[in-house]
Amino acid sequence: MSGVVVTGCPRVPGEIAAEFASLSVATVHEAQGRVGQLASYMRPIYEGARAVGTAVTVLKAPCDNWMLHVAVEQCQEEDILVVAPTSPSDAGFFGELLAASLLVRGVRGLIIEGGCRDTKELKEMGFPVWSRAVTSQGTVKETLGSVNVPIVCAGQIVSPGDLIVADDDGVVVVQRLQAKIVATKSIAREEKEAATRKRLKAGELGLDIYNMRGELAEKGLLYKPYEGVA
Repeated sequence: MSGVVVTGCPRVPGEIAAEFASLSVATVHEAQGRVGQLASYMRPIYEGARAVGTAVTVLKAPCDNWMLHVAVEQCQEEDILVVAPTSPSDAGFFGELLAASLLVRGVRGLIIEGGCRDTKELKEMGFPVWSRAVTSQGTVKETLGSVNVPIVCAGQIVSPGDLIVADDDGVVVVQRLQAKIVATKSIAREEKEAATRKRLKAGELGLDIYNMRGELAEKGLLYKPYEGVA
């Protein structure tokens, strides 16, 4: 689909999105069955970056950032812009000026399967970006794409209004209609891990906490005393 801007898309409700505020990408990914993880080459442009918000999606032509400017108008507070090319392109589609425009609208970050530039300025602005590349290569404004249509970004389908969680470990997408269920499962996982962490810090072994010894024995693991020279 090209040359379309879809308006008024439903989003994950703010009160549900807020439940993900302190949840890590790893926790959410595990809690929803190890699905939704964008490819590992999608990296934050600076350490400590984190963003949680609802997706505004952009499908753009290679080496062309025209539709990013179109998408700004559709962004609301607590959104995250998610951008994919129609064919592979690592040009520098995004930089300081577009970030300034998005910050005014309360956008929380950018996920782009392409290149980003002005990383020093973006870090100083506190605008987090997860990109496939960092490059100064410029782009043109010539070809129509689409805004707020389903896209494939870094190997995952992202629909407008889906929830995005991004941190130092990468990016995960949660389908809009599954967000409440995934939030509940993620919080339960966090609580379980907190209890396990406490036991590990007290000196217990994962072998015992996770009841691994019996299964290891069934697999044939043997413990043998040292018989060499003392």
